[in-house]
Amino acid sequence: MKSITDQTKQKPMRYLSFFLLVLLISCKPSETKLTVQQIIDKTIVYSGADKVSNSEVSFQFRDKEYTAVREAGKFILTRNFDSIKDILDNNGFERYINGQPFSVNDGFISKYSNSINSVHYFSVLPFGLNDKAVNKKLLKPSAIKGKEYYKVEITFSENGGGEDFEDVFIYWIGKEDFLIDYLAYSYHTNGGGKRFRVLKEQCVKNGIRFVDYHNYKPLTKEITLSNIDKAFEENQLKKVSEIVLKDIEVKLIN
Repeated sequence: MKSITDQTKQKPMRYLSFFLLVLLISCKPSETKLTVQQIIDKTIVYSGADKVSNSEVSFQFRDKEYTAVREAGKFILTRNFDSIKDILDNNGFERYINGQPFSVNDGFISKYSNSINSVHYFSVLPFGLNDKAVNKKLLKPSAIKGKEYYKVEITFSENGGGEDFEDVFIYWIGKEDFLIDYLAYSYHTNGGGKRFRVLKEQCVKNGIRFVDYHNYKPLTKEITLSNIDKAFEENQLKKVSEIVLKDIEVKLIN
């Protein structure tokens, strides 16, 4: 049996050990807390999308050729297929057939404009996520296939958000590399629905990152947009297409 003297000698040692443990825990580096704006700013810079605002970008998507010229707030977005050339710029939409202006019914102008803008919008993401009409919200972080992600929800104000301002987007941004590997969105056109895009391949052209995606949809309508990443890991999504950009060329405008 230990004497009272021996027990008394051990008490200061226990207190010292406890103090060192507390000190070790308190000195352990904690995860830096970033605001949603800081996260978006970082992903734009890390992906090179900050260069898009003054650039000429061309690519082929499916059976159409696209070009985008952006400079000092002005833009000219084009789409070419067969003998048709569509142009969307700061002044509106125009269509040419065999090089001649073609009058488009008012009901189709919006449809064609949205179609052109959508392809160009997705092609250079995350460029555009700091537009005035964009509302950002930081959701609870998540992990997909063992990689940790910031989860950012994007909605749009009615003023300046376009006809599809009610659409909702979610981006999964890597906590280490600040790159978007996954994105999801809900839409209301053509009966509405949800999509989840998964990185297929990526490349860098003149410092700008471009991404091809596998495109999925939920097997049931009950799967919510906020839980679609979990549904993906549980094989509750169906692949419907691939989003692949070919023949990408980039020229930066100084």
